[in-house]
Amino acid sequence: MNKSEFQKFYNQSIQDPEKFWAGVAGQEIEWFKKWDKVFEWKYPNYQWFIGGKLNITHNCLDRHINAGLGDKVALVYTNENYERCTITYQELLKQVNKFANGLKSLGVKKGDKVVLYMPLVIEQAVAMLGCARIGAVHSVVFAGFSDKALRERIEDLKAKTIVTATWTLRRGAKKDLKSTVKEAVKGLDYVERVIVLDRDNDNVIPSASDGFLNRGSSMDKRLSRHPDFIGTPHNDKIDASRDDSDREVGYHQLIDQQSDVCEPEEMDSEDPLFVLYTSGSTGKPKGIVHTIGGYSVYTHYTTKKVFNLSSDDIFWCTADPGWITGHSYIVYGPLSNGLTSVIVEGVPDHPAPDHWYKVIEEEKVNIFYTSPTAIRMLRKYGEEYCKKHDLSSLKVIGTVGEPINPEVWQWYCQNMGGGKCPVVDTWWQTETGGHMIVTLPGLPQKPGVAGRPFFGIDADVVNKDGSSVKAGEKGFLIIRKPWPSALRTCLNNPDRFNQYWNEIKGAYFTGDFAIKDEDGYIRILGRSDDVINISGHRVGTAEVENALVSHPAVSEAAVIAKPDEIKGERIKAFLVLKGTAAGNDELIKSIKLHVRHE
Repeated sequence: MNKSEFQKFYNQSIQDPEKFWAGVAGQEIEWFKKWDKVFEWKYPNYQWFIGGKLNITHNCLDRHINAGLGDKVALVYTNENYERCTITYQELLKQVNKFANGLKSLGVKKGDKVVLYMPLVIEQAVAMLGCARIGAVHSVVFAGFSDKALRERIEDLKAKTIVTATWTLRRGAKKDLKSTVKEAVKGLDYVERVIVLDRDNDNVIPSASDGFLNRGSSMDKRLSRHPDFIGTPHNDKIDASRDDSDREVGYHQLIDQQSDVCEPEEMDSEDPLFVLYTSGSTGKPKGIVHTIGGYSVYTHYTTKKVFNLSSDDIFWCTADPGWITGHSYIVYGPLSNGLTSVIVEGVPDHPAPDHWYKVIEEEKVNIFYTSPTAIRMLRKYGEEYCKKHDLSSLKVIGTVGEPINPEVWQWYCQNMGGGKCPVVDTWWQTETGGHMIVTLPGLPQKPGVAGRPFFGIDADVVNKDGSSVKAGEKGFLIIRKPWPSALRTCLNNPDRFNQYWNEIKGAYFTGDFAIKDEDGYIRILGRSDDVINISGHRVGTAEVENALVSHPAVSEAAVIAKPDEIKGERIKAFLVLKGTAAGNDELIKSIKLHVRHE
């Protein structure tokens, strides 16, 4: 898509968003019943595809199988030990149905909350999809969170069912998850079941000696049956006063006896799909609620357009489903588009700095989507590791999660993209559900600048009174109208939801500072509530950090505000230096001069 084509299409999407999104929803998503009304906005609440009936798992699984793609690989799993397994769309549907029926046998029903505290394995996706199959609302909690953070979320959800595993893998070590869950649910009598995937006894992946298997190998061979798995029979009534072990049921003990047929629940477009927690300014996490219809449409369409998909693409998003990026661009977006989605458990540089490059080469990844933090980590090790591997399969590379500074952008483009791959810089939030500001493939690229608003997104940069600032001026990034995948509420706290739309009346307040240039490109500067005031001048932390990492000796940087008797606040910087650089007075002086110049 060239610049003029984009502008024409974008203008149409803004001038008549209801017509635009109705066209997308009708062409891209299968509905059990078409909606009665596309959109309704009773400020600040809004609805999309009102009266429509669908199930997101039907669009992620059944429709591809019905189209003859049942034998296509849906998910590829690998890890730091290069253990590998795959699952086809047909096999994935069977496992999802078994898990869904297992949940039903425990009494889980439509609308019930299920917490997932799991490693990045295929069973995590199965659990998410299994919940969605029957209309249960999943809430994935990142497996690195503490028992206190997990408990806080369980309490807010009043979840009766938890799904976890014995451990997760990180830098060659097994991190215990089961004990964390056990601590988190102490005294929570309403938690009836803890479903545990035993990764030591359930042989969920082949042995390391198998190495990389051929693409298309079956998951069936790896699913061992363990009828003696510890846990009570799943149809027992629970006495919550009993020992924690009485709540526990084995993952395979639960699902192996279940039927692999489970018809998808017909869900209303505005029924909740999941709750995902994100940090708030008050310190207590916000439970962001996303609904099925709008989220299905938007994540499918952004995945398709932002990454310029072909039907046979191998898609690797390096996030975790504990975050919104993993929800939208590991599980729901890629599967809805019928892609093969790669999931990799572990960290970028273990067991060696070229770990990720090896995965790209072995899996012949076409779309690679990662964070600037990960790119900076890879950059720190130099180009030699990258050059050891054939990355020619890549056709689009993307960034997510934070602004990327121009120097890191250029390194990413030249060394991982070979100077030929479009770099898709994306800005969005847990609250938005999908990409909002992007540089689509085919459009002019500006290193360090997120790009243009996506189709249907009426974005602007404004003053506090809501009036647009001039090109090149700093202001608040807002979205003037709701879009299909926008959050519907904050769980148990509608006032916090209302704040998004009341900060600047009639618009969604992102909380980010930004600058729009003459071409309509938007550069994200950082949080508007995360700024440093020096002698009355507001300085964005992202701006300072970008200047610091552009110094040739600096790999990573973070800055905070410190009290200053004269200036009010001063900047304190924490730096990670490259290679053998020494943190002496001469270097500190050089960095200060460089930042002042930048």
